[in-house]
Amino acid sequence: MLDLDAIDHRLLHLLQADAARSNQALAEAAHVSPATALRRVRRLVEAGVIERQVAIIAPDQVGGLTALVEITLDRQGAEALAEFEQRAVAEAAVQQCYRVSPGPDIMLVVWVADMANYHALVQRLFTADANVRNVKTFFSVHRAKFAPAVALG
Repeated sequence: MLDLDAIDHRLLHLLQADAARSNQALAEAAHVSPATALRRVRRLVEAGVIERQVAIIAPDQVGGLTALVEITLDRQGAEALAEFEQRAVAEAAVQQCYRVSPGPDIMLVVWVADMANYHALVQRLFTADANVRNVKTFFSVHRAKFAPAVALG
């Protein structure tokens, strides 16, 4: 784990709010020189603190369905969990995948264009897997908050 100081925290906070800003604008907002900002951000990327920079699309602007899916497996051994997890993360519709405890074994956040695409995902990921014991899906009817930022204190 990388030892983060106040400057790193400022840079990360600013980047989480708007990763599209120029290095010059980032440096100015963080109260550091552009060279310092560039060097620090590169270090954070190389260390894996910054996984990637993406555009976040508003689902209500493009349509589709967001589903929260609970999966319980028959066998919960490390190999069985890893096998299911590997198949789940390979699916483009799966946005997030978590092993959880207690309760179900896996929680997924899924986005699909429509119900037909959800049914196709169900067939590929759940029905075809003999180790899947139970699937419980909750469809989002309203998103009150979506904040992928990590609160750094």
